[in-house]
Amino acid sequence: MPFIPHTDTDVRAMLDAIGARSIDDLFDEIPAGLRMPGLDAVGPGLSEAEISRLMQTRARADGEPLCFIGAGAYDHYVPAAVWDIATRGEFYSAYTPYQAEASQGTLQVIYEFQTMLAGLTGLDVSNASLYDGATAFAEACLMAVRANRKVKTKKILVPRSVNPHYREVAQNMVTGQDIELVELPLADGRCDLAALDALADEEFAAVAIQHPTFLGTLEQVDALTDWAHARNALVIGVVNPTSLALLRPPGQWGEHGADIACGEGQPLGVPLSAGGPYYGFLVCAQAIVRQMPGRIAGRTVDIDGKPGFTLTLQAREQHIRRSRATSNICTNQGLIATASTIYMALMGAAGLREVATSCNANTRELVATLSDLPGVTQMFDTPYFHEAVMQLDRPVAVVLDALSRQGVLGGYDLSEQYPELGNAMLVCATETKSRADIRVYARAMSDVFGVAA
Repeated sequence: MPFIPHTDTDVRAMLDAIGARSIDDLFDEIPAGLRMPGLDAVGPGLSEAEISRLMQTRARADGEPLCFIGAGAYDHYVPAAVWDIATRGEFYSAYTPYQAEASQGTLQVIYEFQTMLAGLTGLDVSNASLYDGATAFAEACLMAVRANRKVKTKKILVPRSVNPHYREVAQNMVTGQDIELVELPLADGRCDLAALDALADEEFAAVAIQHPTFLGTLEQVDALTDWAHARNALVIGVVNPTSLALLRPPGQWGEHGADIACGEGQPLGVPLSAGGPYYGFLVCAQAIVRQMPGRIAGRTVDIDGKPGFTLTLQAREQHIRRSRATSNICTNQGLIATASTIYMALMGAAGLREVATSCNANTRELVATLSDLPGVTQMFDTPYFHEAVMQLDRPVAVVLDALSRQGVLGGYDLSEQYPELGNAMLVCATETKSRADIRVYARAMSDVFGVAA
């Protein structure tokens, strides 16, 4: 964002106006022992031109590697119009739209976002976004326990096929409320349905199902959903929004559909970046909407019969519930969700389907190409969307390091989260990858393995 710093004269005038001697006086309530004396690693101030030159130099040093990583953050093409519109002042600097009469544009964008997410997931109601996919999953777990009045347990069945980072964040967020996450093992890269037999007599508040799984495989959603509902458990679907252009949405899983769907919205028009910001989405069935965290925008008419938009439900937020709030919602995720709204509107159903189809086709070509190399095999014999696990005959970290030196980000090392898989690497090819890119990857891999491409 363009920024004009205050001059010393400006700062002095503001301090004089409020009766403070220095900026430090504004923070005198912070004990001296908690203050950081300085930022030694930060160099002296630079001019705008010097900063620009420095950042350009660093960007060139990074290069432009081919990215085949995936694992929850995906390298999609983002049309230039998306962020040209999203960074207009009306959106870029918009705050939470508490005053409907002054926020019609922002409220309409939120309403359109909710409508599109509900359409993608096949469920009734969407909120206006959360921090990221991991916290959206954690909020879905909390929501499921609050909403399920048919069982007394606070246990949630979470398969190992669910994103390990999501599971870690959820564990941290639910432990304080005595909610237990029970792990379900894997079989061929997805839930081990045979393991459900040992749990037949146990009660669960909810069952989480990631589809596609973190390992790229397509889950047995109908069987798992019906198993959960037969035992009065709610179903939490963790989904990649791009995949929903091709795969059946959570609202159509099993006989009655999932009760809650959540995930990471980054694939919808948000570029890869160093840690975000991204945003999480959360959608649910109408019957449990009052347990949904966050805010909901609705469409209505004014006194003259003209259409208008307003916040209609904020049942779980801190400014409504105060100390009894169950969620802490952040405004800045609204900007990222705005970009996704613009992206989905530009792409339309046909465009999203084309992206998803291209992702699937490119990943299949990548898997076939890599499988031709000695020492590389596809691990699971199950359907997948746009990620797949490849097994190597040597440590993955060594291979990925060697590939990176050739300008290829070759995949995600699964050895830490899934040591039982051995030398396993998760690869992904989105619609941004061409056959030439895949050949570059194959040649680089051949060099690393010391074989002819």
